[in-house]
Amino acid sequence: MALALSSACPPPPLRSSRRGGFRTSCSIFANPAQRAKRKLLELISEEDRGVRTQKDATKRDAIVDAIESMAVIGRSSITTGESLSSTWRLLWTTEKEQLFIIEKAGLFGTTAGDVLQVIDVNKRILNNVITFPPDGVFFVRSDIEIASPQRVNFRFNSAVLRAKNWEIPLPPFGKGWFENVYMDAEIRVAKDIRGDYLIVDRAPYNWTE
Repeated sequence: MALALSSACPPPPLRSSRRGGFRTSCSIFANPAQRAKRKLLELISEEDRGVRTQKDATKRDAIVDAIESMAVIGRSSITTGESLSSTWRLLWTTEKEQLFIIEKAGLFGTTAGDVLQVIDVNKRILNNVITFPPDGVFFVRSDIEIASPQRVNFRFNSAVLRAKNWEIPLPPFGKGWFENVYMDAEIRVAKDIRGDYLIVDRAPYNWTE
């Protein structure tokens, strides 16, 4: 009978009474997706959402290799269904514009908080959001179209810079696509039209305008 693997660590086997008896660890029971995911999250854990990675090509290559491993695992999955609808929080990216804002926000007397993608598949909308606690936010509204089991087309239609007592509308500025090469109940890994990578997790809250 084949051994069933799950995300939970199974109970250890009975130990032998002899010295050096049976031992086990959760890692040997983890399936390939769990191992690859754990490796990826460990690689990005100290990278300040990608800011530090910009200065370390070796680390970037290691992270991209780990992403490609996740893409192989997820290549036959559908990642554009209703489970894509969520408030996703940035863990790591190579997207230079977002990293510039995260890194340089202090020059404007503020700090960057959570960076989000808010997606609603049924309403066909996507908001890219950068928060500046306690009251500031910059967000870009987009229309989306599901193009394939893993690809989403998007078109920006407006942008807003908002503080507590004022708001500045900005013009829309582009379109493109991204592919969710891996997605599960916790994280999503994407690659976009420009070759940039994105790793996000499901935020513990729902962001709304």
